[in-house]
Amino acid sequence: MGRTSDARAKILTAAQSLIELRGYSALGVAEICKAAGVPKGSFYYFFESKEALALAVLDEHWETQRGDWVRALQDDVEPLSRLRRLFEETEADLRAGQQSCGTVSGCMFGNLTLELSNQTEPIRERLQQIFDAQVEMVENVVAEARERGEVTVGDTREAARSVVAQLEGQVLFAKLYNNTQHLQALWENCVSLLSAHRTDTTTVSS
Repeated sequence: MGRTSDARAKILTAAQSLIELRGYSALGVAEICKAAGVPKGSFYYFFESKEALALAVLDEHWETQRGDWVRALQDDVEPLSRLRRLFEETEADLRAGQQSCGTVSGCMFGNLTLELSNQTEPIRERLQQIFDAQVEMVENVVAEARERGEVTVGDTREAARSVVAQLEGQVLFAKLYNNTQHLQALWENCVSLLSAHRTDTTTVSS
């Protein structure tokens, strides 16, 4: 049973849930396997170490999140409206998670950055790659907004980095205070960071 086709998926799902709730360092392989409902031997059949599992969890989580970001930022409305939609969907996702488990889980990437970035270089590098990809996605939108004269920024890369950083920061506060209301400042902060020209068109289409 431990080497059936769904054992790896079960381990990944269990690990992601446990990491979101408790972090990485406190988890043991036995606990992960128990939550997944698979023998401990299955773990080492699919993953050579707990670090390898963490990397796989990051990849799996980013694949899902990247799809959400692509959809939110797709070119169907004005660029600033796309950013606002990303913030609103992030808030909605965290609120749904809070209603499900009673706490705001925060961002897995941000949580693991704080916990592990000084402990394991492979995880640090993977997190850097993920955040760089996020920044690039936001930069494309910021650059388009600048071309349209909707924002006033010099370096679109640094502006995008600031947007992603304030998103992570507000998510961190939401987790700390277990209160998603901290995310309501995301849009106003973004407007200020980008020196955006406020218009009635910066609303999100449903």
